[in-house]
Amino acid sequence: MKTLLILRHAKSSWSNLALADIDRPLNKRGKRDAPRIGELLRQEDLIPDLMISSPAVRARKTAKAVSKNSGYEGKIEIHADFYPGDPYSFLEAFYSIPEQHDRVLIVAHNPGLEELLYVLTGESARMPTSALAQVSLPVDRWPDLDDDTEGKLVNFWRVKELD
Repeated sequence: MKTLLILRHAKSSWSNLALADIDRPLNKRGKRDAPRIGELLRQEDLIPDLMISSPAVRARKTAKAVSKNSGYEGKIEIHADFYPGDPYSFLEAFYSIPEQHDRVLIVAHNPGLEELLYVLTGESARMPTSALAQVSLPVDRWPDLDDDTEGKLVNFWRVKELD
């Protein structure tokens, strides 16, 4: 049994319209919310064995803040295919995850994350920024995960509901 934690990046800034989308940083709210998700992971005993992020600045900054506040001590892997990301690019990336990692957290973007959640669980959920989904997967090896896998949505958190 594997656990996938699906996290949409924290709120990003639109203050500099000259920046390419991939280069947009977190805004004030994003800088506040990302550490809260890390704290949630620690409190729920859901510290991942592996973190994988989109290369977008807002996703990498979210992953770094979550890592720092959760107690995750590993390296944050960057997968180019997670930007902008679609369910099949996520699934393809999972093929290379070593078997010893039982709990993996991915940080990426919509609409790909909402679509991935639906593909893996059959459940639709709106994922605003900093939303986190915990999915239980009935596989023993990450390469066995595909679009026919019938996972279960175990928990779903929206940062605004953490107050």
